[in-house]
Amino acid sequence: MQPWQRPARGLCLRCALRAPTTPTGRSFSGSVQHNRARITALNRPLEQLSFDWVSGRKGKNDQKEGRDFKPWKAQGPRTKIRKVGRVSFDERFQSALLESSDIVRKELEQTKLELAHWDKFFASIVHACKSSLIDDGDEAHFGQRFTLRRTFGKMGREGIVDYLRRQYRNHKLDTAFSSTATKSDSLADFRYPAEWYPVARSMQRKIHLHVGPTNSGKTYHALQRLEKAKSGFYGGPLRLLAHEIYSRLNKKGISCALITGDEVRVPENGPVKVYSNTVEMVPIGQEVEVGVIDEIQMIADPHRGWAWTRAVLGCQAQELHLCGEERAVPLIQRLVSLMGDTLEIHNYKRLNPLKTMASSLKGDIRRLEKGDCIVAFSRVGIHSLKQEIEKVTGRRAAIVYGSLPAEIRAQQADLFNDPNNDYDFLVASDAIGMGLNLSCKRIIFESVIKRLPTGIQRLSISEIKQIGGRAGRYRSAAQSSSSRIANEKENVGLVTCLDEADLPYIRAAMMAEAEPLDAAGILPLDSVIDNYSNMFPPDTPFGYIYQRLERVSRTDPPFFMCKIQDTEATFGLLDNIQGLNVIDKMVFMSAPLRATDPVMARVIKAFAECVGQQKSGRLLDIPELDLEILDRPVSGDDKEYLRSLEALHRSLILYLWLGYRFGGVFTDRTLATHAKEMAEVKMDRTLTEFSANSKLRKQALRKKRIKGAKDKFLDSPEPTGVMDTIPDIPELDTTLSDEDEIEFEDPNSALESTHIRAPVPFAQHTSPSTP
Repeated sequence: MQPWQRPARGLCLRCALRAPTTPTGRSFSGSVQHNRARITALNRPLEQLSFDWVSGRKGKNDQKEGRDFKPWKAQGPRTKIRKVGRVSFDERFQSALLESSDIVRKELEQTKLELAHWDKFFASIVHACKSSLIDDGDEAHFGQRFTLRRTFGKMGREGIVDYLRRQYRNHKLDTAFSSTATKSDSLADFRYPAEWYPVARSMQRKIHLHVGPTNSGKTYHALQRLEKAKSGFYGGPLRLLAHEIYSRLNKKGISCALITGDEVRVPENGPVKVYSNTVEMVPIGQEVEVGVIDEIQMIADPHRGWAWTRAVLGCQAQELHLCGEERAVPLIQRLVSLMGDTLEIHNYKRLNPLKTMASSLKGDIRRLEKGDCIVAFSRVGIHSLKQEIEKVTGRRAAIVYGSLPAEIRAQQADLFNDPNNDYDFLVASDAIGMGLNLSCKRIIFESVIKRLPTGIQRLSISEIKQIGGRAGRYRSAAQSSSSRIANEKENVGLVTCLDEADLPYIRAAMMAEAEPLDAAGILPLDSVIDNYSNMFPPDTPFGYIYQRLERVSRTDPPFFMCKIQDTEATFGLLDNIQGLNVIDKMVFMSAPLRATDPVMARVIKAFAECVGQQKSGRLLDIPELDLEILDRPVSGDDKEYLRSLEALHRSLILYLWLGYRFGGVFTDRTLATHAKEMAEVKMDRTLTEFSANSKLRKQALRKKRIKGAKDKFLDSPEPTGVMDTIPDIPELDTTLSDEDEIEFEDPNSALESTHIRAPVPFAQHTSPSTP
């Protein structure tokens, strides 16, 4: 019996039959009254709009004479804000949809032929927008509603206008190509993906499945076998993990190459023995002795799962080691039986105990202790929580979230792990679930719900267990096998939350078992997409071709078709670029894009025009890249400054990624790498040298000046001369008042005092030739 199904004693019949907490496997749904009101609002006619808090107008139902208009009942301030915000989004979305429909209809009124199918098409759009999560019978319409709402949330009315244009175009093309559908759709049979890799099927592979919780040593044992092999590869989910394995093997004298989407490092001396890759870059065309694929449970990821499936089905490894969670065992067993290989399962236990605390922090951040990690699920919430912690406690907090580059996340984790500095806390998102080694005593959930484009949703069992498993001081399997800890209590990992209301749910999730995986993601081969596109006229939009291929594709268990992220926005950009062929568009579809971000959308369009129209791809010839921000002084108070640096860093990553696919166009890889490193330096200084607490800011500047002065003294060939120039610096324990300021005569002195050498202003660089 599950924890939430246990009968309660000492309660009335109504309370005894009510679940104390929502089952962990279910999504967050709220109360019965909330669902009833939500369904009623979704099923209203689009014309019946009620109160709009932006314009302050009334709906038709609220215009009765003598009626007092009240947008909400007399409730608490938090309930009031939440209800107004929810209703406002629904009504603004409906209003934007109607306005977008009028705009597109006026564009189509030029020809009667263009407008012939509009009424039927828009009726299907209206029906899709009325569907809800509870409607199980119309998955396609719900997917359309989800895409529309997400597009409106990110791009506003203009995004809906573009979406309606593309969908109506697809609607007309479906009508035009209905007679030839049978011949072209026969290419969309993806029921037997194991047969796509005949060389791997001709081998009799030995597969080892290493399963266990976080910090159980499963990956360590697989890597031990890789180190002894004559040839092999490692495939991980993050660039950070690929870098870590690359550095570890080379330090041990093993010739290892690093190959990720945007970076290639090959040893100059001697042949390569091992390749460290992200999973997408695993060399399936090369026969090796041992292969290691990490985080195998991501084979069921709806967006990236295809990369794990491709590596498992297609790699030519005589001995393949898969590492991940225990819930992947049934799926891997089924895949192995389809491939005809042999399987051996290795189970591991956690190296240090993990417990759920009996109580929460009662909402009081003053109860935080040194070594605590607080987990939140929004970028704004993470920054706000960091500021509040530093103001209340007077101690520094490191910060980690998904938008930060992997290098900056690793630096922030190192600051938190180092016991000899003043970073006592870590504020992080679910990005800490993998790829970072953390020495945190407690994991504290700020909340157990997160906002997705589909709405509010509770964390799943696997998410809570993955994040909560980071609690406890990190130690490798080698450390655990070679030495014993004198006091095991010191290494017990603790999991709790900020609010008491979330604790029963966390406790139930930590006790429960996650649902086993039942399907692996796939994507069609490039050759299949190319052949399928050849069945249509040359002027057919590629977005329509790919979406039709997704619709008509046939898959059998245990496989499903993955969804490429932001396909609608990406197709809208690529289909308007002249000169791009199908292969070029498929390359861009595989790139690390964020096409729904307006800044990134402009950069993607500029890069695509460089390829399609043979424009100059030199870094300084692309005005959409905001390189001027590298010359601006660091600002910790301006959140847009950090956001702009993150956007520039993503753009440079994309430039480097495309540079390895279109080497004749994007030729400034060396300069782009330097600019990326400069952006990382700026982000590092923004996060480390600025705090909401003024005393912490001054203390950070003092330490930087002291370290800079010492470095100058140690590096100088004439120490006596340097000592004479060292300014008087207050001791670390000297307390400065809020009015005291530490100023530098030269603005660049603050840069020179950092542990990273100050970069040359970017505007002074010229574009070097690519080696």
